[in-house]
Amino acid sequence: MIAIVVAMASNSAIGKDNQLLWHITEDMKFFKALTQGGTVVMGRKTYESIGRPLPNRRNIVVSRSVDHLDDRVELFHSLEEAIRAASADERVFIIGGGEIYHQSLVLADTLYITLVGHSYEADTFFPAISEADWNVAERVDHERGASFEHPFSFITYKRR
Repeated sequence: MIAIVVAMASNSAIGKDNQLLWHITEDMKFFKALTQGGTVVMGRKTYESIGRPLPNRRNIVVSRSVDHLDDRVELFHSLEEAIRAASADERVFIIGGGEIYHQSLVLADTLYITLVGHSYEADTFFPAISEADWNVAERVDHERGASFEHPFSFITYKRR
């Protein structure tokens, strides 16, 4: 299984200056529960923005520009190498950033999207999702978060 996990605004914005655009407690809990025990694959900038390996997960970083990171992280120089390194029974979650999402959209069979009902100024965007390729399998809408003022939805897409 290869899944993409992303939180994006209604204008497909996902980040600015290598930072998330919002903090939604419910989304962080969803992400943690979903990816626990799995393998997370991310680009170097995403890893640097997190600042550490994510606990209870196999951490894989894709970068063409560095040769070593934290010893608890596996480093590959291409997304294809990173995907090949995962065994067939692993749950692989692509968690960003923008370039990794663009490369992996054709490889994924599931999308876990937190869609924020607000537009944001950003420098990084999620690629367009073709309705011809994806079906909505589940959708849970929230009017607002416990400490987040805008509506958001957890949407699971499965490849057709």
